[in-house]
Amino acid sequence: MPAPRPLPPTLGRRFHVSTALDAGVGRGRLRRSDLRAPFHGVRVIEIRTPPVDLDPFTRQATERRIQAWNYAPRLRPGQFLSHESAAAIWGGPLPLVRATVGASDDAEPGASARPRAPTSGQTLDVHVSTLGDGPLVRARGVRGHRADPASARISMVRGFPVASPAMAWAQLGRMNALDLVALGDHFCRMWREGHGRPNAGRPPLATIDELRAVLAVNRWRGIRRLREAVELVREDSWSPRESQVRCHLVLAGLPEPALNHDVYNRHGVFLGCVDLAYPEQRIAVEYHGVLHSAQYAADVERIAALRSEGWTVIEVTSELFARPELLVARVRAALRR
Repeated sequence: MPAPRPLPPTLGRRFHVSTALDAGVGRGRLRRSDLRAPFHGVRVIEIRTPPVDLDPFTRQATERRIQAWNYAPRLRPGQFLSHESAAAIWGGPLPLVRATVGASDDAEPGASARPRAPTSGQTLDVHVSTLGDGPLVRARGVRGHRADPASARISMVRGFPVASPAMAWAQLGRMNALDLVALGDHFCRMWREGHGRPNAGRPPLATIDELRAVLAVNRWRGIRRLREAVELVREDSWSPRESQVRCHLVLAGLPEPALNHDVYNRHGVFLGCVDLAYPEQRIAVEYHGVLHSAQYAADVERIAALRSEGWTVIEVTSELFARPELLVARVRAALRR
């Protein structure tokens, strides 16, 4: 079989069938094997890439973004990508969830998706909101929501409408408070100057005041939890695990630690940036993610340098993170010394 005829470059990688037909592409060409149909009326150009070993959180976030962009050509006027789909597009951290079979959610109680155990290749639902009283999306693999035009905050990303970071955060009030804080921390991170810090000066995706302003214009689902979470959002957290460690400490009544604190020795030599710190007591709390050999070696040397300067370093492994009461007890004991 001859190679498929090249498509007009103006279509991009993802496009609606009607757009292709208007551009002169024949229906037979739209059925060729180099195109995939993730949703009715949408075609995606297949790109073969070697498999990459991703951690579960990165894998889920990548799948959410791919599915959202695959659906985007089907958006109609008054519709936009929202909720988890919008948060993923903005790079926000989301908790791991069981994948679901598509169902409609028109913001009425009980309108939820049917859970299904995750399997290889299974996709996560795309979330699409409709402004006002327009028709909700009802399609397999998509969850439809209704949005109040007065409270909607929408941005254009890649030419498609997406809930703003602040609105996407407010739409996820059904998440637990610690996950909401971690997501808010991500959106509100200030990219400050410092030793080895990337993207200094880049504006945050949202501000804490913007999160509060969005909460004030609608009674969002989980509004009490959202109001509690926004008071715990900070501008200097660099990861969701750092955010949750901080919340465990603060909610247990311990003093709030400084975040990503640069430490220098007595001669002014930079020793490292610690995740959470009590500088006056010279206590550092360091979260260890997935450690590869080079990262592990660097962490060992950095922590040794801190301890040689009189710092107490509490290392938070995944096992300790799963036991917040023990984590709190260790930090409290260090503060009492």
